[in-house]
Amino acid sequence: MSLQWLQFRVTVLLLLHCVLCLGIGAPRSLANIPAVQQGDKLVGTNDSLSSGFGITPVTLADDGSYYIVLEAGLITFRATIDTGSADSWLTSTACTTPTCMQVPRYPLQYDSPTFVSVNNNASVFNLSYADTTVSSGFIAREAIQISNVTAPNQAIGLVTNSNVTLLDEVSGILGLGFPRLSEIYASIANATPFFATLASQGILEYPIFGLSLTRNTTGTLAIGAIDVSVVQNASNIVWNEVVPFSPIGTQTNTSGYFYWAVYMTGFSVNGTNLTPVPTYPALTDNSSIALLDVGTTGIYGPYQDVTRLYSLIPGSRLVDESGQWVIPCTSSVTISFTFGDNNTFVLQPTDYIIGPASSSPGLCLSWPKASPPSSDGVDWQLGEAYIPLCFSLLIGCVLGTPFLRTVYSVWSYGVDDEEPPMIGLYSTSNASATVESPTVVSAFFSSVSATVATILPNYVLATPSYTTPPYAFNTSVPATFGEIVASELATSTYAPILISPTFNASALPKVYDAYTLVYTNSEGQSVTSTYHVSNPSTALGVPPGWSGANALGIPYLALGTSLFITVSSAIWVLS
Repeated sequence: MSLQWLQFRVTVLLLLHCVLCLGIGAPRSLANIPAVQQGDKLVGTNDSLSSGFGITPVTLADDGSYYIVLEAGLITFRATIDTGSADSWLTSTACTTPTCMQVPRYPLQYDSPTFVSVNNNASVFNLSYADTTVSSGFIAREAIQISNVTAPNQAIGLVTNSNVTLLDEVSGILGLGFPRLSEIYASIANATPFFATLASQGILEYPIFGLSLTRNTTGTLAIGAIDVSVVQNASNIVWNEVVPFSPIGTQTNTSGYFYWAVYMTGFSVNGTNLTPVPTYPALTDNSSIALLDVGTTGIYGPYQDVTRLYSLIPGSRLVDESGQWVIPCTSSVTISFTFGDNNTFVLQPTDYIIGPASSSPGLCLSWPKASPPSSDGVDWQLGEAYIPLCFSLLIGCVLGTPFLRTVYSVWSYGVDDEEPPMIGLYSTSNASATVESPTVVSAFFSSVSATVATILPNYVLATPSYTTPPYAFNTSVPATFGEIVASELATSTYAPILISPTFNASALPKVYDAYTLVYTNSEGQSVTSTYHVSNPSTALGVPPGWSGANALGIPYLALGTSLFITVSSAIWVLS
């Protein structure tokens, strides 16, 4: 073999190996991520495409949660929306737990032009959830865009360890709660949650978002506006002021807003009205507090209320220690919830019945479930629930459409010194409609194969008793319903439109879930087409110019390929 031929082969080998290594994107240590100081100007943000409002599809995942598609930097991800939490996070390639490895992950080896490290990635976060799962990692800043609305320099968590179950290639959570609920906000300066960033910086047309959660798998999230393809008349939106809370411990010396929670003033069964019994009457203005939460799959209430509700449905009984009740599947009654002054919303049987039990097909599991007293004073949780099939890994299937699926909800963040936060509810059902008959209910559950795989006890369970825990908030700092706080809400540059004397709901910004395209075809004819908003077809977790293997955080697949070709090439060189 000539020396020139050997040099040529070695040169080819080195070039091939370098090309492969550049494309690998192998993970580096967290300390090697570019460390731009907090507060430095971001480079490469695409402000020209930003807008004060937008709309995006909301999709139902197999676990009953809802997700949207967002961009972190230039990378597309799916994230579960949650109004009951405030922190937003994405799994990263530093997380190698089984749950993380199943979903697209934020690639730490990618030099995102909008990534900003915080304390050289040394600021940690630890989050825990009601189902006992946990998620932890470090805090960073990244541009987060939904539709065409961008929160620049947004503080998020990048997960390095988690056992939170994520399905349907969902990579994290988008928390839409208030700053006082956020661990990230409490950990570092100027780290408001996503929606608070949009509101406090005046990015939105108006500081609101709207949610449509329908009976099928589709819906919309409107940001900075309401979806008028659902809301036909904004004057019919019923507004409820959000309940303020005293601070927790010495967190701060002022009261403020913690949850998207309102006062529930009544509930009823087939028109028989009942008054809620609050857990802490002396501390909550003798009123029951209801948390409206997209992240809660179902409806939950305190035993003192849920027991009375089911006493009005003949044949109902408690069937397990988790607070689950069953009712006869032939029950034909409505359940209603009232907020404020006679603002009543009605659920039909197919809205609150979960499905027939496999061991006793004449009995159906039902919402609400009963829960023990909570130290935060929240008595009721009203969310959504829908799981399309009965999976063997689940205790039971959740079908039907609890509260938030029967309304279009508008979440107004409030304005500093001007307007308190509010939740607007727009009924999407006919409250005066006759109650669904047992035949209609049976046909509905048959059409969706809604049998719940569970065995009911053949004896009557006693209603459990619980000790009320100490109240969690510092009542030495009083919270007054209707108070307008001086900070932590939207910037006061907004002119309030949801409070007297300037109340004008028709002035809310409006957006449609469809757009019309007019073009001229090849024959010179004008053609009009209507398109509904849809999720982008961009590959999930893939930075621009990267391959799918890198997106899913499998750099070692490329590394193995590189080594294989290197060895093969070496054999070729020496042959």
